[in-house]
Amino acid sequence: MKTAHFYGIEIRVKGKVQGVGFRPFVWQLAKQYHLCGDVNNDGQGVLIRILFESKTKQKPTALSTFLTDLQNKLPPLAQITDLHTRETEWDNILDPHKFVIRESENNQMDTQIIPDAATCPACIADLFDSTNRRFRYPFTNCTHCGPRFTIIRAMPYDRKNTSMSEFPFCIDCEREYKNPADRRFHAQPNACPTCGPKIWLSDGKQQMAQNYTALLTAIEKLQQGKIVAVKGLGGFHLACDATRAPIIHLLRQRKNRPSKPFAVMVPDLTWLQELTEEEKTQLQSSAAPIVLLAKHKTKQIHDAVAPQLNEIGVMLPSNPLQHLLMKEISKPLVMTSANQSGLPPVLDNDDAFSQLAGLADYCLLHNRDILQRADDSVIRIAFDGMETLRRARGYVPNETELQLTHSKNILALGADLKNTFCLLRGNHAVVTQHLGDMQNEQIQQQLMHNIALFEQIYQFKPDVIAVDAHQGYFTHQLGKKLAERYQVPCIEVLHHHAHIMSVLAEHHRVEDAVIGLALDGIGMGENHQFWGGECLFVTKDKVQHLGGLPAVALAGGDTAAKQPWRNLLAHCLAFVPNWQDYKATQFIQTQNWQPLAKAIANQLNSPLISSAGRLFDAAACALGIASECLTWEGEAACQLETIAWQYEKARVEKSAVENQDIFMPLQQDGTLDLAYFWQRWLPLDVPITEKAWIFHRALAQGLADLARKQAQQYQVKTIVLSGGVWHNQLLRTLIRQELTEFEILTAHQFPQGDGGIALGQAVLAGFAATR
Repeated sequence: MKTAHFYGIEIRVKGKVQGVGFRPFVWQLAKQYHLCGDVNNDGQGVLIRILFESKTKQKPTALSTFLTDLQNKLPPLAQITDLHTRETEWDNILDPHKFVIRESENNQMDTQIIPDAATCPACIADLFDSTNRRFRYPFTNCTHCGPRFTIIRAMPYDRKNTSMSEFPFCIDCEREYKNPADRRFHAQPNACPTCGPKIWLSDGKQQMAQNYTALLTAIEKLQQGKIVAVKGLGGFHLACDATRAPIIHLLRQRKNRPSKPFAVMVPDLTWLQELTEEEKTQLQSSAAPIVLLAKHKTKQIHDAVAPQLNEIGVMLPSNPLQHLLMKEISKPLVMTSANQSGLPPVLDNDDAFSQLAGLADYCLLHNRDILQRADDSVIRIAFDGMETLRRARGYVPNETELQLTHSKNILALGADLKNTFCLLRGNHAVVTQHLGDMQNEQIQQQLMHNIALFEQIYQFKPDVIAVDAHQGYFTHQLGKKLAERYQVPCIEVLHHHAHIMSVLAEHHRVEDAVIGLALDGIGMGENHQFWGGECLFVTKDKVQHLGGLPAVALAGGDTAAKQPWRNLLAHCLAFVPNWQDYKATQFIQTQNWQPLAKAIANQLNSPLISSAGRLFDAAACALGIASECLTWEGEAACQLETIAWQYEKARVEKSAVENQDIFMPLQQDGTLDLAYFWQRWLPLDVPITEKAWIFHRALAQGLADLARKQAQQYQVKTIVLSGGVWHNQLLRTLIRQELTEFEILTAHQFPQGDGGIALGQAVLAGFAATR
């Protein structure tokens, strides 16, 4: 047995502590307080060893102050989630008279991977400093910013495990990398023009220009009205002038995207106005998401960017290439995902040429590989807090700490639309980036690739697989196969149970019993019934259906989600005997509706569904604001909300009390009486804005009456809103006004829609597995 020669204290730190400048921070702190010992990265996070005076075993007098500063003066991207100390002894130490940084160790993974971070102020200063050796270099970064998740292959997060392994350091970059006093110490993507990645511009046939000349040439082409594909951190963007309608319409034509809104990048905040402090904070945050802003807050951006909507998604430059591009062009640019309709975004240079040939005139490329796809995140600063619509770049793969009693490893595969999946490791959940809709085989491949990646980098083996109860989902079928491979249980979770639990998990309320109002397009409910507009009693152990919207035929199956008139027809056939007498149904009567009516009567490809999403489509069609065939999910509902807001903002108290007889009464079985509503609302002769608002108010009142009655019955004081329909701010506003006596919970960190459902699945499956 070896004799211990050294005594001291070990400090185990977990959280976001790798790749964020944490070790040099510790090193500098230790030097400041004249402490000896060492620090290193390993699979569990960071391990700090502080030596005592070996002869007396006395603690250093500065140790307490060191520990305080360690937790309170962190680097910008660092976050400590767990810190434990213990006195111990060692039989060896590298240098007992100094504090040193040891090499990383790769053992059992128990730390967080860092999301990509927007360029920090120091690196932006370097970028535009003509005396700096990184002047105008589009891959400038340091430990406080730059790519992380999108370049990683394995843990620990070291250069050899990233796509930067292809770029050996020059002498100057290696000196920075090895100097703990430098902010680029162990910045794995560290590079400069001498040794790092390069950019070039191509027209698909030849390389037209390199380095900064390539950027200037791309800007010249954008100014000429061309469309340029720009390779970024987690994918490509299609860029064009956001101030000129003909160019925007050309992009729409090429992408086959007639009306779906585009996102816009502006050079800086001076291009925006009347921003709230929170909107400014989020736009300038390290996550650098797209922020949905009211149109009056944007300058010079043409309305064609987001037609028939009252918001535009806006972002600031988040990487050095974008900063250089926006500085030189000095105008807003459309920045939309570079992909053909129905296909996932392009990730590599070869695909850029093959898949974007008909979309982009030129490609601004670089030779640093994108290893992990990360779309732009989308958020809104709503009246009730931050609202996440798409969670990806900048937020993934952040861990979410939960309050759970079980310690199972759960792999939850999410839903087939807006897919994300979740790894639940004890009390820590990792929800992945937005992947998209599983109807596409390439996105299915990305899902399977990402599952393998996350299992590898987290050294994760599931004890349980969780899937949506819909047996037709690709994720359901994949989960069954994975459960067989791992020889573990596969637990089916009802879609809307998971929706409600995802909100409870975010709020650390998983033990609560609540009333849930789950509104979306479609989800599998009890007894293989299709749900989409439900009032539920929810606990961690069960879900009980209490009522909601009545089930109506989904005329033609999935086609009904694209043709709103089919839903109006189904509602009219169910609730309005003399529907052909109304002006609001004229569009239906121009269609070949009789065969469809016969199919509904004979229950042919017309399953019954209580869908809030399809109800919105029907109302939009009745108002004449939904086209014959929708081109993006939620199009009709978003336009309906936009029009209703015009009335909400202008109405006075007198008009607010008009038409109070148009509502959705609560029936004995707990369903809302849509016959009463439709027969009074359809013939209503008021301005379209008011009629759209009355629809929202009637639905909010009906749901509030139902939720209140059931909350009193079950003696609960908390009502949870979840499901994609609740991204409708007006509906949330109105129902909160109706339910002021209750605590209302909604999602903030995760989407209300299917992008957040994997978290709820994981939590529920964990409880089910331990019962």
